[in-house]
Amino acid sequence: MHPYADSTLALLTRGYAWAPALRRRHGDAPAVPTRLMGRRAVLLHGPRAVDFFYDERHVLRHGALPGPVLDTLFGRGAVHTLDGGTHRVRKELFTTHLMTPDGVRTLGRLAREHWLRTADGLRGGDAVLFDEMAVALAGAACEWSGVPCAPGADVRRLAEDCVAMVDGFATPGPRHWKARRARSRQEDVLARAVDDVRGDPEASRHGRQPTVLEAVAAHRDADGSLLDPRTAAVELLNVLRPTVAVTWFTTFAAHALHRFPDVREELRDGDDAAARAFAHEVRRCYPFVPFVGGLAARDLRFGAQEVPEGTLVLLDVAGHHRDPGLWSEPHRFDPRRFLGREPGPGELIPQGGGDARTGHRCPGEDVTVHLLATLATTLADMEFAVPEQDLRIPVTRIPTRPRSGMTVRIPARGTDRAAAR
Repeated sequence: MHPYADSTLALLTRGYAWAPALRRRHGDAPAVPTRLMGRRAVLLHGPRAVDFFYDERHVLRHGALPGPVLDTLFGRGAVHTLDGGTHRVRKELFTTHLMTPDGVRTLGRLAREHWLRTADGLRGGDAVLFDEMAVALAGAACEWSGVPCAPGADVRRLAEDCVAMVDGFATPGPRHWKARRARSRQEDVLARAVDDVRGDPEASRHGRQPTVLEAVAAHRDADGSLLDPRTAAVELLNVLRPTVAVTWFTTFAAHALHRFPDVREELRDGDDAAARAFAHEVRRCYPFVPFVGGLAARDLRFGAQEVPEGTLVLLDVAGHHRDPGLWSEPHRFDPRRFLGREPGPGELIPQGGGDARTGHRCPGEDVTVHLLATLATTLADMEFAVPEQDLRIPVTRIPTRPRSGMTVRIPARGTDRAAAR
């Protein structure tokens, strides 16, 4: 019998505060044993924990993610669930063929264009930034990836479904069932798109670079087989969904620009380095992923803590970014801490640690940083007011966001610039 009480209810009710509270009860130990959903678990914290967690000799992903997470967030058979050579071959689809520097820049340009068009249609009234940015990102993702999606209702449906998948993965009840329905609907749509591409007699593309849709449809796994249409749809969603999910970070960016007007002026007058530093600090300071998990590959030891084979191993992500032993004034929003440097692989881990090309760090992290830097600069350059609203960010909700969704008022054309402040 495991000697520690099950923490599942505490996690569901305390959200991001769960891991810090658990660690405090154990004297801020770097490894804390517990149970989740009846399973033996251990919560790890700190730079050594990052190295330990992302070593495949220690922690495996296959079988680690519970069914409800697969059925909402990642999808059955997704790259996140694979290990070893099978994982590396599947991941090459993303790192080599999809997330190229040119592709990232193109997506950033499209996201800016789609947001500016969206914002132009919102002039003269109030709009929820979170919702409208999701639509702009969905439109950009479809145009970039080659996924057929008619402007208007189709794009808005995709945006709403991608948001639902992220919003409902970590909670029981209506949000979770909405997420399941959203994933099922979009997997059906994308599986048909994959079948259409494979059945196209003109699929040679005449020497041009394949679209994301075409690359996924043509990808062969480690055993040489094409992905079945449903798994191909899952991996397409693992491009579209994270792109739309950047709406969380851009909403946090708008929140930061409102709270810290001096930072807004610095960003408005700055360069690419300042924009990237701002993007990094938003990802550090605002909570998104509370922790990541895997399974102990064999009987292990982390410091003084024994970790038996099959134990659920959790890496404390949110606590890592607020640790005063790792960050100077961790609760202070200060993009200058990243000026002139890129954070190390175990330093800033909102999308995982280690090497993105060979390990389980998110291959779309460069996309996220570039999109966030581009859209944050665009927001800093825009004139908009922030009406009275509830901008609190509840730590008990995973994933969290400002309660209001960040309502903004974009002035009509010709309105005096000062009136928008």
